[in-house]
Amino acid sequence: MRTDQTRSSVRSGGPSAYRGQPAHLLHTVVLAAAILLIFVQAGESSVLDEPYVISVEFLPGGDIAVERAGEPVMIIGKVKALPENTRWPSFTASAWGKEMTVVASAVNAIHILVSVENGKGRTMSILPGETVAPAAGPGAAVVTDMMAGRGIFGSWAPPVGSRVMVENSNGTSAGREAPPQEGTTLKIIVEPSDNPYFLEIENRPGGRVTAWYSYGPVLTGRVIRPIAGTGRFDGTIFQDTGRIRANHPGVIDICTSPEGLVGGFQIIPLEHAFSKEMLGSWKMTQWMIVGPAGGGTDLKGSGPLFSGGLLPGPARGEKLWDLWATYGRKPLVLVRMNGGPWVRMPSFSGRQDHALENITHLRIYYPFTREPQGDGLDQPPPVSR
Repeated sequence: MRTDQTRSSVRSGGPSAYRGQPAHLLHTVVLAAAILLIFVQAGESSVLDEPYVISVEFLPGGDIAVERAGEPVMIIGKVKALPENTRWPSFTASAWGKEMTVVASAVNAIHILVSVENGKGRTMSILPGETVAPAAGPGAAVVTDMMAGRGIFGSWAPPVGSRVMVENSNGTSAGREAPPQEGTTLKIIVEPSDNPYFLEIENRPGGRVTAWYSYGPVLTGRVIRPIAGTGRFDGTIFQDTGRIRANHPGVIDICTSPEGLVGGFQIIPLEHAFSKEMLGSWKMTQWMIVGPAGGGTDLKGSGPLFSGGLLPGPARGEKLWDLWATYGRKPLVLVRMNGGPWVRMPSFSGRQDHALENITHLRIYYPFTREPQGDGLDQPPPVSR
């Protein structure tokens, strides 16, 4: 697909295509289209995020802080309770991550893969104060005072694959003992990744899964089973329509309901669809199953779908350090209905087996915090000689 075709598809339908749409939905679609054009014209690296560090003091009442290079440390929460143990065996897809990294990032939990033992993951979790995540396991989580979908579960959420380390009070490594000793500090190192600007999915059997980078499109996978319905997925109550609820090595969980209601669907890799817990995905409409393109390796645990990029992002009212970061670090999901123009994800709550059957295309925008083409724009032009 050529760039000019992509631009045409964004604009197709003209202003009349959006008549009757609420103003904030029109604004969202126009903003997404503008971002797309900027990105496609930029021709620069796909790394449009910035590094930062999340620190969690392993003390009751300990600080939870974030730090960016050259900026003051920001305390954004407190520790309410420490874990007494870890969970083994943890959820199936945890074993597909890398040890001592974030293996799931969601509005209602962060799961850390401590180790893989006998083919199964051992995890420790970080949870918001007002809810529980079934995958965390009893007594195997740091409980915080933060709200679900906010802080490190929202605007400061780390992507899957972020490195995790534990330090003593003097800054030396405390090793990999889990759970860490009281008085140590757990750190999550969020580093920029080479992610696409957006992902396009043709919602049909054999449909293309295409990742759009600065250097052009890359066929990443194929749709094995398309999506057609919505279901009652835990945690969607804390996210907004057309946003990422969770990402881990075996799922992209997309919310279709407004915050406060429950509804969504999931995209899973082919190998996960064959796992015991997911066999029902072959019969139900709430799961899209995707496989490798052209006989490649399975997609589980690999980027850009199941590691390294997608995350919940800022909730309404949350702000980061500037306008680009606040809005850019908010992955957005657009759709085409019956091949029409790109529009915001329609809102559906609860289980509705046929609610999404008219969706022919999905587009998932990846988070960014750097202003596209922004580097060097404040520098004076070179002097002609």
